[in-house]
Amino acid sequence: MFTPIQKQVMLKLFSMFVVVRGFNLALIVFAQYITAIFIMAPNQSLSEVIFDRPLFALILATVGAIASGYIINNFYDTEKDIINRPHQSILEQYVSQNTKLILYFIINFIVVVVASYVSFRSVLFFSVYIFAIWFYSHKIKKKPIIGNLISAILTITPFFAIFLYYKNYSGLIFVFGFYLFLVLSMRELVKDLENLKGDLTLNYKTIPVVYGEKVAKLMVVILVTINILITWYLLTTFDLGTMDYFFYLSVSLLSVVVVLVFLAQHQQQYMRIHYLLKLLILLGVFSIILLNPSLILSKLL
Repeated sequence: MFTPIQKQVMLKLFSMFVVVRGFNLALIVFAQYITAIFIMAPNQSLSEVIFDRPLFALILATVGAIASGYIINNFYDTEKDIINRPHQSILEQYVSQNTKLILYFIINFIVVVVASYVSFRSVLFFSVYIFAIWFYSHKIKKKPIIGNLISAILTITPFFAIFLYYKNYSGLIFVFGFYLFLVLSMRELVKDLENLKGDLTLNYKTIPVVYGEKVAKLMVVILVTINILITWYLLTTFDLGTMDYFFYLSVSLLSVVVVLVFLAQHQQQYMRIHYLLKLLILLGVFSIILLNPSLILSKLL
């Protein structure tokens, strides 16, 4: 049995895990490592990549910067979250606003220190990234269109952080990154539709609030269309190995998204579409392994 103090500590830790989106951070770590293993350093052994200290420092700095971004975003969105996500918001409030702010500054300081182990360019990169997240949360988030674009850009940026280390600017990664950017942009639009009640109440100038739900839904269709064209380009330009099966699946899933978006009328329906897009992003990250599945065995041996 846990004592009341132990229960309180566990609740606070779990609350912070929810605030910093612990599962998302784990996915980012995985995405960066498999990108390093299968694209950036295919000729290195698995142990060389995993036990590469500068790479570990770079990924640790990335996770810290994103975690601090989630904290500051949560700090500014407390009122809106109470309206849109009341149950989750109650859990997040086990940690006070003051504590969140202190953790935000501590984590950012650690990020800069860890990045300095890699290079001065890494320090500069993460310093700019940390400032950009704060500026977005404080100034840009409530602006329609530009807020959605900046949010998607900030989400996809850490995916390219290891370029600083390997200096391997693969065309495939840039195009695949644009593919993910489009999916993230769709997700941001669906989130705006999902959070319409809170945004209206607190005067957030999102696309559905300013231009209406029909325009937001039409924009999702346009993004899906562009995404399918990018998918066609990926399939016809690059040797994707068995990863092409993921892109065939993604076209089917995005077609379902279009239908569901036009049928959706309530928050719960938009939430399901949101989860479907998150699943597509998750599958997209794991699909990198399919570029060359035989590489797994060769690296393990």
